[in-house]
Amino acid sequence: MSKRGMLIVLSGPSGVGKGTVRKALFSQPGNDFQYSVSMTTRQPRPGEVNGKDYFFVSKEEFEQHIREGQMLEYAKYVDNYYGTPLKYINDTLDEGKDVFLEIEVNGAMQVRSKCPDGVFIFLTPPDLMELRQRLIHRGTDSMEVINKRIHKAFGEIQMMQNYDYAVVNDQVDNAVTKIKDIIRSERLRVPRVMPDYLEMLGDSEK
Repeated sequence: MSKRGMLIVLSGPSGVGKGTVRKALFSQPGNDFQYSVSMTTRQPRPGEVNGKDYFFVSKEEFEQHIREGQMLEYAKYVDNYYGTPLKYINDTLDEGKDVFLEIEVNGAMQVRSKCPDGVFIFLTPPDLMELRQRLIHRGTDSMEVINKRIHKAFGEIQMMQNYDYAVVNDQVDNAVTKIKDIIRSERLRVPRVMPDYLEMLGDSEK
């Protein structure tokens, strides 16, 4: 039976660059973890592909998944639902593959309560002024929505204390390097490698 995989969770305020950092990380050679595609009711942004960037569904479809207990986590954020389908996560981890989640802060806290052995990384902006400028330059939201996101970011940054690591996204390459270092270190933690050694010791006694 395969050793269960490691769950890696990246989250942070809206506009901090989670998607950009995740794509840069996955574009590098040598990655051996699976990306879990989130489900959302928001409209696709230019260039986003259904089933690759998100599963884009209606509000009714999403709420049906909630009722049927098919979501690992979900949250309603600025009038849209976001969440992680449960079956894909469990199936992939049970196969011994590591899973990478890029999700909102409230969703990450739901995952933490269900998967306390996951690796939780908070991506933070250099400061809130920089975050506002990134949201404006993204050009996908009205100023009213941007102000809502900035207001929400105050509370989200305070929730950083519930994470294992904090990475400042000052430059994408720097953030990617730090996240890779975190993952490498986590693979060496004694609780993760001990089962292999216990199995080895058991085999040697036969």
